[in-house]
Amino acid sequence: MTMTTSIAPFRLKPWFSERPWGKSDLRPWYESTGTNELVGEAWLTGPACVVETGPFTGKTLAGMYSHIGGEFPLLVKILFPNDKLSVQVHPDDAQAQAAGETRGKTECWYVLEAVPGAAVSLGLKPGVGAAEVATSVADGKMEDLLEQVPVSVDDMIFVDAGTVHAIGPGVVLLETQQTSDITYRLYDYGRPRELHLEQGIAVIKAKTEAGKVEPRQMDGFIRLIEQKYFTVDRFDVPFGEIKITNSGPACLVSLSGWGTVKSSKGSTGLKPGQAVILPQGTGDITIDAPAALSFVRCSAPAK
Repeated sequence: MTMTTSIAPFRLKPWFSERPWGKSDLRPWYESTGTNELVGEAWLTGPACVVETGPFTGKTLAGMYSHIGGEFPLLVKILFPNDKLSVQVHPDDAQAQAAGETRGKTECWYVLEAVPGAAVSLGLKPGVGAAEVATSVADGKMEDLLEQVPVSVDDMIFVDAGTVHAIGPGVVLLETQQTSDITYRLYDYGRPRELHLEQGIAVIKAKTEAGKVEPRQMDGFIRLIEQKYFTVDRFDVPFGEIKITNSGPACLVSLSGWGTVKSSKGSTGLKPGQAVILPQGTGDITIDAPAALSFVRCSAPAK
């Protein structure tokens, strides 16, 4: 069962994930995280995110879906690294299911902030295989095996399942991914966290489709990426109304500015750094922007 037009668009409260590589201050995105611990990720459509508007107010997203059936197919986050993330790899659907998981984890990163010279690690250098990976972990030199990709604001990076990757400080990223948190950590710079070397090496792919994606100008918006599991579009509205048609389940995330999202079933406010869920079959919506508004739409294929 999937959500239908019987449910109006609704807004979620972010859920903050504590990570050793995170930050204590996420401003200007969030005034407070509700914790004194380091926060690395703001989950915008996570299972624990609480519904803020509409008839399901107060329920978690997971609780809401347990009531109506199904699940929201995309996990959208903002990442705030203040230190290096672990070097990791994610399995594809078949590999994940063979390990007893529901699905794999293919993702993409849209760069919201980047200091000069910022880069991400994406893929292994040519000729590097399982033996070299295992040796480099033991020697503490795995970073030397990774391809470095320079990034700047508005870059979109596709991270195919099976791609060895890592994120460092100096960036803030909007991540869109399959709803899965399955991660095999290969290397963690000596931090006392569990590694998953055997599982990780087993799912590494020598060649993937990972890399920068060129944006495409569409009718009234910019298509940042279109892949099997998700499409991410950017809209920049100087002010006034904009109409959007949706088919599959989607969410809107304001990058700057405020607006009102209206459908035939109701409306809710669009705020920076928060997700508004558009249930499958929502159809035409109108977004009213009293001033300049920039937002992304992260959508999954209709089922």
